[in-house]
Amino acid sequence: MTGPEPPEPPPDISPGSRYVAMGSSFAAGPGIGRRAPGSPRAAGRSSANYAHLVARRLALELDDVTFSGATTQDILAATAAGRPAQIDAVAPATKLVTLTGGGNDVGWAPRILLSSLPRPVRAIPPVRRQLDSYADPDLTEQRFGTLRENLLKIAAEVRRRAPESRLVFVDYLTVLPPDGTTPTGVLPAGVAEWGRAVARRLSGITRDVAAQSGSVFVAASAASANHHAWSATPWTRRFHLSLRGGAP
Repeated sequence: MTGPEPPEPPPDISPGSRYVAMGSSFAAGPGIGRRAPGSPRAAGRSSANYAHLVARRLALELDDVTFSGATTQDILAATAAGRPAQIDAVAPATKLVTLTGGGNDVGWAPRILLSSLPRPVRAIPPVRRQLDSYADPDLTEQRFGTLRENLLKIAAEVRRRAPESRLVFVDYLTVLPPDGTTPTGVLPAGVAEWGRAVARRLSGITRDVAAQSGSVFVAASAASANHHAWSATPWTRRFHLSLRGGAP
């Protein structure tokens, strides 16, 4: 018995085309299946993340440079730890580029994770200061402004480096219950509400930048709305202290 036929790729993305995947943990897929061969352990890069699935289905030559914890600045420039800019993987022969990122720029996933830690841990001064920083509305506005600028820079740089490529922005999977009535356990209700608002804004900015730059937008958030971490059929995980079955 055979599986379904692979979808037909766009005319300009034929089998064997070069595909570059960029982004943070939601693109890397830490804890989902086996680690991608040869990838740094710190990247949390899975051989079953969406980039690998797309590459296998469409028979593309994948260069996966996703890295857990990455910001859009890490895509544009080398990191302090010496990792090269993710954008450096884009070359003239590249035909497809995907990007899922921005959540770390505005503290979305970090605040949700830190707020789910036991109360004594959250009270540790460095953790408390970080949480207060993420909750600061003025800093949040500044971060969103920088994020929009960086996403536009990334789009422009992809076009410059690979004029014949197709750039696809993929927003984040839905993590939190969309309606706000489902209890979120150890995660405070106020943080959950903040997280929903930030997720909507992240998706909106990503969609706007895609439209402004002539790129494609894929709404993973909408596709996964009924599969949040508290649903009966979750596509994401609640807070837990391991990578087993996927990172929280």
